[in-house]
Amino acid sequence: MKKRFKLTDLDCANCAAKMEAAIKKIDGVHDATVSFMAQKMTVDADDGRFDDIMKEIVAVCKKVEPDCVINL
Repeated sequence: MKKRFKLTDLDCANCAAKMEAAIKKIDGVHDATVSFMAQKMTVDADDGRFDDIMKEIVAVCKKVEPDCVINL
């Protein structure tokens, strides 16, 4: 399943790159992109575990960029 999410308060391109790399390491994630310019994130992950995977993604992103909000 592939979904796109709007991001709020993503401060820099470097943070976006770190978030993208961390998301790609999560089990069940097939691919992910985080765009600083568009303030968007696209996640392609297992259908059956998508909600659980999104919880992990939110936690990982908070570690990299505490101010960033993922609009689910």
